Amino acid sequence: MLSRWGRNFWRIVQKEHFNPGLLGIFINPFYFARKGLYLSIKALAPHIKGKTLDVGCGLKPYEGLFDSTAYIGLEIDSPENRKNKKAEFFYDGNHFPFQSNEFDSLVANQVLEHVFNPDDFLSEIIRVLKIGGNMLLTVPFVWDEHDQPFDYARYSSFGLKHLLEKHGFEVIESRKTVNDVRLLFQLFNEYVYKVTRFKNPYADLFATVVIRAPFHILGELIYRIFPKNNDLYLDNVVLARKGRSA
Repeated sequence: MLSRWGRNFWRIVQKEHFNPGLLGIFINPFYFARKGLYLSIKALAPHIKGKTLDVGCGLKPYEGLFDSTAYIGLEIDSPENRKNKKAEFFYDGNHFPFQSNEFDSLVANQVLEHVFNPDDFLSEIIRVLKIGGNMLLTVPFVWDEHDQPFDYARYSSFGLKHLLEKHGFEVIESRKTVNDVRLLFQLFNEYVYKVTRFKNPYADLFATVVIRAPFHILGELIYRIFPKNNDLYLDNVVLARKGRSA
């Protein structure tokens, strides 16, 4: 059992994992990626209102950014998800357990790349979302294979727009996160993370401070002097609206 100090410490670590501040430079091996995601989600969060469904909600790390009257988490039904995730509902991977046109808004954060049947998945999303309802979708573009073996796809901004419009969405805004030299530092740290990761979480945290943090600092110091490149970036963050014809 962890002491109260230990619980508070890991609570801070978890916060820095999804919303990294200055401390995140030293303890979050995905500092640039998570910072880019958080800032883009925060910027688009005012469009997510009313009764909101978070598909693949995990720990609901961004719930506090949204002005929702109800915030409902949905996960694939598995013993691990029932034990470790904050979902209120679970589904079989095919059909969402909700009525049509039930939600005002929907969030799907880093989920689509884990869906082997994106057409069926988006059909369910469009079904449960009200006409005119907004969806906030994030999906990686340049990233390693993760959550293996359930990592099936990468989407360019053009492929994502085509897929969403095919299913009756209108893309309102599309953002590309970490579209500068920080991407190279993040990918290097991701490589280092994979080849030096320790089973002991304290040892892994120490490795981030000693090995990975210097590259975070260097990236923060120099990225402003290099031009951006919108063709090479870490994540897509898309705000889309369900059209009347869907």
